[in-house]
Parts: sequence; C-alpha cells; structure tokens
Amino acid sequence: QLHLVESGGGLVQAGGSLTLSCAASGRTFANYATEWLRQAPGKEREFVADIGTSSDSIHYADSVKDRFTVSKDNAKNTVYLRMTSLKPEDTAVYYCAAKVLTTRGTTEYLYWGQGTQVTVSS
Repeated sequence: QLHLVESGGGLVQAGGSLTLSCAASGRTFANYATEWLRQAPGKEREFVADIGTSSDSIHYADSVKDRFTVSKDNAKNTVYLRMTSLKPEDTAVYYCAAKVLTTRGTTEYLYWGQGTQVTVSS
C-alpha cells in the first residue's frame, strides 16, 4: 500500500510561487509514475503534469507549461510541483496520484493523496 500526502498549498498573490510536495510512505515511490491533477470549483478534474518512474518522462498541460516544474527525489520518497508565475485561474485543489498506463491506453490511478488547496489572488 502506498500512502500519499500533499502539502505546500496556500494563498498567494498573482505572479507568486509555491512548491507542492507529495510525500509517499508504505512503498517505494520510485516504482510508480506520478501525476499531478487539479480541480477548481465547478470544474472537471484537470491534468497538470506527470513524471515517470525514473524522472525520464515528464509532461505538462499546455496551461502550465513553462511555469510549473515537476521533479522527483527518490531518496526522500517525494514528488514536487514547483509553480511560478501563478495566475488566478490556477486556483484549485491539487492532487497527486500514483498511476500506471495500461496496454489499452488508459490510465489507472492506484493511489491518491488528500489534496492541497492553492488559491491565487488577483
């Protein structure tokens, strides 16, 4: 069993920065690919970024590309999301999830964190 806990959210002004952490326990986090997702009030859950098991594969949503950076520290069993140049539209609850991609091309989310709130004021 892998237990994930997000932290680092809070209130920040537009243009500011935050770093979110996704700390894992129970299993070796390096064995899982990790996805960051977010959900704003009244909106569908949205892909933000993901990172492969060995940090060799990284993807970003177009909306956050060049502003957010995802990284993994296997020694600390933690995945990070560095967010810069934050905009009010980035306001959402941010989640991390351990996942696998099936041979059918679908994503299976195996474990979820509880989420952390990011609020960007204008």
